[in-house]
Amino acid sequence: MNVAELSTVVVWGATTAYALAFGAFAVDLARRAEVSTARRTDHETPRAEPARRALAGVPAGSVADPSGGASSTTRPVDDDGPRAVDDEAQPEALGTDEPAPEYRPGRALGIAMSVMTLGLLLEAVGIVLRGVAAHRVPWANMYEFTVVGTFVAVLTFRLLTLRRDVRFLGTLVLGLSVVALGLGLTAFYTPAGGVEPALQSYWLVIHVTIAVIASGMFTVGVSASALQLAKAAWENGSPLLAHRRFNVLGQLPSVRALEGLAFRINAVGFVLWTFTVMAGAVWAEHAWSRFWGWDPKEVWSFIVWVVYAAYLHARTTRGWSPKAIAWFSIAGFAVLIFNFTAVNLLMHGKHSYSGLDLGK
Repeated sequence: MNVAELSTVVVWGATTAYALAFGAFAVDLARRAEVSTARRTDHETPRAEPARRALAGVPAGSVADPSGGASSTTRPVDDDGPRAVDDEAQPEALGTDEPAPEYRPGRALGIAMSVMTLGLLLEAVGIVLRGVAAHRVPWANMYEFTVVGTFVAVLTFRLLTLRRDVRFLGTLVLGLSVVALGLGLTAFYTPAGGVEPALQSYWLVIHVTIAVIASGMFTVGVSASALQLAKAAWENGSPLLAHRRFNVLGQLPSVRALEGLAFRINAVGFVLWTFTVMAGAVWAEHAWSRFWGWDPKEVWSFIVWVVYAAYLHARTTRGWSPKAIAWFSIAGFAVLIFNFTAVNLLMHGKHSYSGLDLGK
């Protein structure tokens, strides 16, 4: 077994570890759902119904008392109306509006974090071995970009858990990473080797490295946005989330806190993507004597930048609801995935460096 083959085996090991961690995170979510269901049964607390509260004359920040009056304790309600931009006013930016003391992190969560950390170490080793085998930085084609991108996404999530309890994001982040690695190892895989002359530049290290890190950040950000939309729909009584298994959403941080988390992560990703586009233009001038040539990759990378710029603008402008802002985040990630897959595989241009033989 040579170094390149060993790298692939190690990456498979990391994928397996992530899959096991994903299962453990899912078990923990199921436990959270059971606790939330028990609480809701004991206290008979209905989900948020803004229209009914308005008709009953209950203040927007209160939960109606079964006796007909306003409850003496209030709980903020996350609707789709405009909010102040500053989410740091909360004592705990990622704390739930109504803590659930009944829930305690169990063995499943500890296993998930440990196995995920093991997967990170294995993936790091696989990346290093790939670089040794190829005699270059290991992110010059779709397979390598996928491996390094998932590593950054999981590492970002792991580092966030050191500062805040965001382990509820584990199921989404690990789930996306397992799917991406599965595609990378099966559909995008190419043997380790050299690169085309245009890629033999120090700009490969600068430009692609920042693009990979930005993509990893956007992966974590879209996970928070997806949970934000799910919790808002659950609170508003969506029939699609009526099953008791979705009561786990009641254990997550508030819609406002999830939206704030997504914003901070996506904002960092946007800055990095801005540098990616600028560095790409400089590299293009060095390689092809022009900064911009309407190449498909250049166009779609710019579209990604525009969508995330619109997201940041909407987030800092009065009148935009958290729901609309979250959809901007999801749209930006969807365009990012399109740029990585369809543009690389289906649109021929100067940036066709997928490494795959598609019969072109």
